[in-house]
Amino acid sequence: MGAEQHIQWQDAAASALEWWADAGVDTLVEDELRDWFATPAPPARPLAVTSAPAADLPPDTLDAFMAWRMGDAVPEASWNAQPVPVQAQKNPSLMILTDLPEPDDSDEAGWMTGPVGVLLDRMLAAIGEVREQVVIAGIAHARPLTGRMPADALGTLEELARRLVTLVAPQRLLLFGAEPCRALLGPDGQRGGLRTLNHDGLACPTIATFHPRFLLERPLAKAETWRHLQLLIREPTA
Repeated sequence: MGAEQHIQWQDAAASALEWWADAGVDTLVEDELRDWFATPAPPARPLAVTSAPAADLPPDTLDAFMAWRMGDAVPEASWNAQPVPVQAQKNPSLMILTDLPEPDDSDEAGWMTGPVGVLLDRMLAAIGEVREQVVIAGIAHARPLTGRMPADALGTLEELARRLVTLVAPQRLLLFGAEPCRALLGPDGQRGGLRTLNHDGLACPTIATFHPRFLLERPLAKAETWRHLQLLIREPTA
């Protein structure tokens, strides 16, 4: 136990006053008179945020949106990464939404290539689908060098993904991984729960499941993914 300390507040206060006096502050006055009984002035209103120019807003048609999505007004334009175009079509029987392109994805190779693509093709064949008739897209259309989407761009990318899904208007929607699940189904969205996505006039059966890259690392999860796929294809469409 060290020596007990006693702090004399009077001495501390006197020392503080002496310091201010040496600094030239010797009176408690202001340059302007103040009415201490006046009603406080309301806080200043924040300046209105200027909306983005019309030329920077996403178009309302699928073809125009896809062309805009590959331009300079999107978050990926500053990533120094090559974007992967989406081969979009209206009302496909199935749309797949992933998080971002795989390392080997490109304009020529397309989306979800390599070992992930091999597994995806098997999954599609198991539910009677082929890649050429399925729309595959991502929350991000380019892959950052870090392999992770920047947090400051995530909100905009999620909104653009929802807009794309609405314009594509698929009959069924399959979400690969946590990020697409959160973007389309909200923070309470869960893997494996069949939902009807209602967004901006669109209503389609939707389910989130494991990403194929996760299944390559954890093959035991394939059985659960297969149950998710069965739920999705069993749901009748309009």
